Amino acid sequence: MSEYQAPLQDMRFALQSLIDLEQLAALPGFEDATPDLIDAVLDEAAKFAANELSPINRSGDLQGLSWTEGEVATADGWKGAYSQFVEGGWNSLSCAAEHGGQNLPRLVSALTEEMWNGANISFALCPMLTRGAIEAIELRGSDALKATYLPKLVSGEWTGTMNLTEPQAGSDLSAVRTRAEPQADGSYQLDGQKIFITYGEHDLADNIIHLVLARTPDAPEGVKGISLFVVPKFMVKEDGSPGERNDVRCVSIEHKLGIHASPTCVIAFGGNGGATGYLVGEENRGLEYMFIMMNAARYSVGIEGIGLSERAYQRAVSYARERVQGVEAGVRGGGKVPIIRHPDVRRMLMLMRSQTEAMRALACVVASAMDIARLHPEADRRAQQQAFVDLMIPVVKGWCTENSIDITSLGVQVHGGMGYIEETGAAQHFRDSRITTIYEGTTGIQANDLIGRKIARDGGATAATVLVQMSEVASSASGASDESLKLIGQSLAEAVSALSASVDYVVANFKQDMRSTSVGAVPLLKLFGVVAGGWLMAREALAAQAGLSAASGTEATFLQNKLVTARFYAEHVLTQADGLARTIRCGAASALALADDAF
Repeated sequence: MSEYQAPLQDMRFALQSLIDLEQLAALPGFEDATPDLIDAVLDEAAKFAANELSPINRSGDLQGLSWTEGEVATADGWKGAYSQFVEGGWNSLSCAAEHGGQNLPRLVSALTEEMWNGANISFALCPMLTRGAIEAIELRGSDALKATYLPKLVSGEWTGTMNLTEPQAGSDLSAVRTRAEPQADGSYQLDGQKIFITYGEHDLADNIIHLVLARTPDAPEGVKGISLFVVPKFMVKEDGSPGERNDVRCVSIEHKLGIHASPTCVIAFGGNGGATGYLVGEENRGLEYMFIMMNAARYSVGIEGIGLSERAYQRAVSYARERVQGVEAGVRGGGKVPIIRHPDVRRMLMLMRSQTEAMRALACVVASAMDIARLHPEADRRAQQQAFVDLMIPVVKGWCTENSIDITSLGVQVHGGMGYIEETGAAQHFRDSRITTIYEGTTGIQANDLIGRKIARDGGATAATVLVQMSEVASSASGASDESLKLIGQSLAEAVSALSASVDYVVANFKQDMRSTSVGAVPLLKLFGVVAGGWLMAREALAAQAGLSAASGTEATFLQNKLVTARFYAEHVLTQADGLARTIRCGAASALALADDAF
């Protein structure tokens, strides 16, 4: 079974054609982020993904985890791989230097994240959650909390979790019941139970730092009465080392469809005196703070979808090249050929390839905007980029993960009956991808966020700015002499028009008819992703065409292939835009017509 290989050539092309790397390196603190350094980091990350993470992906899926009296043991090879991950500094790539991080752009760590997820998503979930804990403590924690926890979290010596939902709550965090009683020393004693806690217990690190939503005794009901607490598995001694065990235990681990090597835990706080926790920021602002972690996690889950899609594509291509079956269509008297010669198999592979490249392009552009929003010296520029990030995070999360289910399913389909057999590995990617549209907010939640908070709230102003940029690219491609670019530009222009009309529809109707408008929320999220992907594929196609005259050999082949892939996306994916737009505008009545008892 072949191992994952990072798509370095496409990653580098996305950086060169979509990102102003000189502007990125000019941001305060990024002076060392030269193209040469970025190349070196990506090279080493690719080696780690292929040599250390990919080989334990399948075995981890088969072996799974064991739970014994509250202790969770990870699969064979997991501890060694995690130790190497920490020793290599991979956990700290884009973390702040003041806490021991390497202060590289989020753009760089986003691409390495794709590699971790493509090679081994169950492993990648652990540092992903730690990153969210780091951001929440960094932005809202006291100086004491930062000093105590950030250095070890940044290094990866300790890991972090998000403890949000409870058995009765689900996605409705207003129903959280975990209690936090203030103590004389300024700490709190927590009692309650949390479910679906990824890496809530494991044997990879010396300590696990839980970020927990809970209610203080006098808190108001609903989401306005939730506070956020840091609750360590082991109390931290004055010298910074783990001390006595806190009153936190793993009650059980879930048995899941996929991500078998990632522990999904039921965590109990209290029961033996109460778990000691420390308030993050102010009381009753916990949900606001938790959204810092959640937004970081939502973007990262979108990257999970990209990594899984890339891995499924690689496996499908490998199988299609080797599997000999049938004669080639239109060739009389020909011999048996590899299935990659069959038109429908090629169509499926191109769907996998083109959408994965479009998703990668979008993730890169959003990551670069994150860096600019955080560090650009001009406040207006920061605000502009942050508005773009806020608009696109639900699209990255929702569109990339929904695509990953389709793409990994296509991977199974390319394998035929063998794809349904576990030994080929294709089924694992499909199983692993299925959770990505659910955790950190379902696709419906992302879509409601997109139409309500991100489009209707500002009257579609941020979306309009992006639509202008999309139209400019469509115009440039349409005016090119190359026939493929013309077709791409025309398809993009039509798709942008469909998206623009759909945004206008939401702005005009959301406030007075939220229920009907919400029927089209998920179709609008998909439409936004489809068109955003087409926009960036068109930009890459323009760059590829511009570079062809000076290219030769493998570089020329890559650029020509990029043009073909972008054209395929225009002809097979962008064409969905009109249908989605019609559903957004006209699909509410039939969706809402039946009485509840008619279902």
